[in-house]
Amino acid sequence: MFPPCDLRRVAEYVRQAETEELLDRVTVYRAGMEPAALELMEHELDRRGISPEEIADHEARRRQTAIMLPDGCALSCHFCWRPAVCQAWGWYKLWGLIPLFPRIFARCEVHGDYH
Repeated sequence: MFPPCDLRRVAEYVRQAETEELLDRVTVYRAGMEPAALELMEHELDRRGISPEEIADHEARRRQTAIMLPDGCALSCHFCWRPAVCQAWGWYKLWGLIPLFPRIFARCEVHGDYH
């Protein structure tokens, strides 16, 4: 995400991030996160009133549906930051307009019906 030494930038990002994104990062994306960034995210979730039990519940729900990779992280949606729940064929488009070739895209619950 960011170089380990750029904690000010990470802290600014964490303050502006959606709660759902922070929950995903400290749970199903945890294995790929820097320890210092995780600490900032966990502190921010605590500041927002999210309890450790709520974090554990979020992780359990995500792990039921997310595609988990061998390294312990969830596969990310190709269209946003959420964990992917399925993979489906779609078109790779030049400049987002001209279909060039079909390929498989990872899709989250929001982008599962994307065409």
